[in-house]
Amino acid sequence: MGRGKFITFEGLDGSGKSTQIAKLARGLRARGLSVTITREPGGTSTGELIREVLLHSATSGLAPLAEMALMFASRAQHIHEVILPAVAEGRVVLCDRFTDSTEAYQGGGRKLGSKAVLELHGILCGGLQPDLTILLDNDVGVTVERARRRNQKHKHRRPDKDENRFEQENRAFFGRVRNAYLAIAARETSRVQVINARGTPRETHALIMDVVKKKLKV
Repeated sequence: MGRGKFITFEGLDGSGKSTQIAKLARGLRARGLSVTITREPGGTSTGELIREVLLHSATSGLAPLAEMALMFASRAQHIHEVILPAVAEGRVVLCDRFTDSTEAYQGGGRKLGSKAVLELHGILCGGLQPDLTILLDNDVGVTVERARRRNQKHKHRRPDKDENRFEQENRAFFGRVRNAYLAIAARETSRVQVINARGTPRETHALIMDVVKKKLKV
C-alpha cells in the first residue's frame, strides 16, 4: 500500500473550510479513495479537550505564548495518533487547519512572529509538511461576520458549546491574520494554493477539485 496524502485547508473562520472539506471528501471517495477528515485544534480526545480551552470565550485572558503552546500540544498528539497512521495506511487526510493557522493567528494576529512558530513546528511536529494546502481567501469583513453568525446559531442550539473567543477580536487582528496567510502562500508557492472563495460553494469546490486532481493525479 502506497503512502497517502496529507491535504490541509486554511483560511479565516467563516471562509467555508468545513463545507469545502466535506465536498472534496465526497468527490475523492467517489473516485475510490479512502479519506480521513480531521481538524485542529482537536482531532483526538486530548486535542478536543485542548480545543475547549482555546476557543471558549471564558479564556479570553489566555497569554499569546500559552495559546501557541496549547495549539502545538494538540497538534503533536494529532500527528502521532491520527495523521501519520492514516497517511501510512494510504489514506487521503483532509485536515481543517495545521501549522499555517498558528503562524497566521498567533504569529500574525498575536504578533508573535513566524520564527517561534516554525521552530516549534520543527521540534514538536518533526517538520511534517502537508502535500498540499488549500488557502481559502475572502474579504475579512465577510468571513468574520459569517463566522459570528454561525457561532451564534451554534450557541442557541448548544448553550454548553462556546467557541467564540477568536470572533471577539477586532478587524485589525483578522487583517493581520489574512496578511500572514498571504505571506505564507508567497513563501510556500509549491505547497500552498490560494483559492478565491468569493464565489458560490459550488464554484469554489470546482476550483479546489481542479487543484487536487492535478496533485493526486485522479
